[in-house]
Amino acid sequence: MFLEYVYPLVKFFTPLNMLQYLTFRGSYAALTTLLICFIFGPRIIEALQRLEVRQSIRNEGPATHLKKGGTPTMGGVFIIFSVFVAVLLWQDWDNDKVWLTLGSFLAFGLIGFIDDYLKVVRHNSLGLPAWAKLVFQFAIALGITLILYFRGGEEVTFLYLPFFKYPVVDMGMLWIPFAVLLLVGESNAVNLSDGLDGLAAGLLILVFITLAILTYLSGRADYSSYLGIPYITGAGELTVFCLAVVGACVGFLWFNTHPADIFMGDVGSLSLGGVIATVSLIIKKEILVLIIGGVFVLEVASVIIQVVMFKLRKRRVFNMAPLHHHFEMAGWAETKVVIRFWILGGLFAIIALSTLKIQ
Repeated sequence: MFLEYVYPLVKFFTPLNMLQYLTFRGSYAALTTLLICFIFGPRIIEALQRLEVRQSIRNEGPATHLKKGGTPTMGGVFIIFSVFVAVLLWQDWDNDKVWLTLGSFLAFGLIGFIDDYLKVVRHNSLGLPAWAKLVFQFAIALGITLILYFRGGEEVTFLYLPFFKYPVVDMGMLWIPFAVLLLVGESNAVNLSDGLDGLAAGLLILVFITLAILTYLSGRADYSSYLGIPYITGAGELTVFCLAVVGACVGFLWFNTHPADIFMGDVGSLSLGGVIATVSLIIKKEILVLIIGGVFVLEVASVIIQVVMFKLRKRRVFNMAPLHHHFEMAGWAETKVVIRFWILGGLFAIIALSTLKIQ
């Protein structure tokens, strides 16, 4: 890797010894992605405007969103680009977990890119057909799951629950469909939550900060033993990846705050949702991630409840689904919804981290 050529120079310049520390490389990976977004963000936005890569607004959505029509979309491309550069510069290329995580990130991002591209060329909010998107998502999720199943060790199928120190069950082969559903579900949950300026980006920052802490602890034999959580060899390297995503999301949020100069698009939301699930599967936090991303779970639940109740009783529980639109329709300002959901996301992150000592 790049660091393999730099680190040997430590005998000439001792401060390079800092490169061996995950916290140092993670911090500079975040700084790298942040600077890339700041430097190239305006140029990318300008290019997308010139190419008329603009957001199409659904007519059935809140009326206040109609004025957002024409705002550039597919902003997730510079999140992906910046993270990719940071991985090349600061990650250990010999770590297979890094490549699996990056592969998941790019694969789900490709689905989102195709979906966004079709929306742009058709000048409407219809991209890939729902069935096609799900087929691609399930195919990628199955590939990731099988790699983990056959290369993840004997404990890969163990299921851990928050507040319990030891695994509650060995799921065996059932872990495969469970993991596939988690990957597809998390990817779509983030996608559903990306409906207001800055909402998804802010929540993702909180989620990936939490995952960065968990990957660091899981990759340390001493800390994981003390806390009673599974020790995952090489998982600590994912701390660098998670912090790189944090920096990228902060950089993107600079341009995505209300009123947004650019939208994330499916290329960003699907990729980031998919990689959240991938990291949680690697570090055996499949259930805990539902608490970490509790707002995403609430968003999905609101859609499911709305659809089921309408089909069964022909009535709606919410003014509009997903949940953030319900509060908009109730009269909350968009910025109020976003900030209150961020606060809720922070509470979920704190609760998730607290479970490490309550077991």
